[in-house]
Amino acid sequence: MPMSPKVFHYRPASRFRRFSSSPAFPLVCLIFGLAGVLFGLFSITRPARKCPDVEPRAVSFMWDRNEGGGGAGGGVAERHKVMGFVGIQTGFGSVGRRRAIRQTWLPANRQGLLRLEEATGLAFRFVIGKTKDKSKMAALQTEVNEYDDFMLIDIEEEYSNLPYKTLAFFKAAFALYDSDFYVKADDDIYLRPDRLSLLLAKERPTTQTYLGCMKKGPVFTDPHLKWYEPLSNLLGTGYFLHAYGPIYALSADVVLSLVSLRNNSFRMFSNEDVTIGSWMLAMNVNHENNLALCEPDCSSSSIAVWDIPRCSGLCHPEVKMLQLHTKEICSGIPTSSDE
Repeated sequence: MPMSPKVFHYRPASRFRRFSSSPAFPLVCLIFGLAGVLFGLFSITRPARKCPDVEPRAVSFMWDRNEGGGGAGGGVAERHKVMGFVGIQTGFGSVGRRRAIRQTWLPANRQGLLRLEEATGLAFRFVIGKTKDKSKMAALQTEVNEYDDFMLIDIEEEYSNLPYKTLAFFKAAFALYDSDFYVKADDDIYLRPDRLSLLLAKERPTTQTYLGCMKKGPVFTDPHLKWYEPLSNLLGTGYFLHAYGPIYALSADVVLSLVSLRNNSFRMFSNEDVTIGSWMLAMNVNHENNLALCEPDCSSSSIAVWDIPRCSGLCHPEVKMLQLHTKEICSGIPTSSDE
């Protein structure tokens, strides 16, 4: 039975047909068409809301031989997961210090480093910049080829550049390693990796942690400056709390904040530990003070040993490190590649 035409022909449809035949219909279509084009252009050209960029782009850096390569804006290798990454800050004049470290608390070959990483969850690399001296660069390349335990930062290796090198280190380390903590250490301290691992593994009430042996600088150890301390406290002009420079650690969330910084966005001081400390104050992170990171001699709890307050590190590191390592209370379990 054929369907009734009434099923399809409603009055709204007939009104539409009457309107579509009117002279105003093309004008209305034109208006709707132009509105659609304008909306499309607006959607395409307006700035997109982006998530924070977690890849460092402000600092160009080279990577050690076996872990990929790249630079500012270049390709980034997959980040290696570790509990802690320790960057041992070193320089072109510190060949003897690196030799002493490799003879004592740090393995001297890739296999030993990997075993230490498996045992402690910590990865270690010597961190060094570059120089225009071709002979020094050639000597460094020879050492890199022999030991393969470097992170090479694309920044001039000068004392005045230490704050910039430190920032470059944290940015490069964050790009290479997916780590809970990033540790800055100097090449003139005696370190117990096993105890450092236990310290970093502790549960903490916050994810934003600045861990070190804290001081409120300047430290008033000079008797000629004692008169200034009460005046400083009275006037409120004392310096802020910050970690001693030979070793300190930043949690991943804190380093993520550093990664997003432009190099010129925060004040740079002449001392890198003061520089980092001022940034930590601005970021309102949790300061965790641990005196085991700055003990003047080995003990059953010492993590880092150096001659505080006489030297910023061991006073004669190339000799002192070997002496300390002969003491059972210092070395504890063997970590050298010969063991």
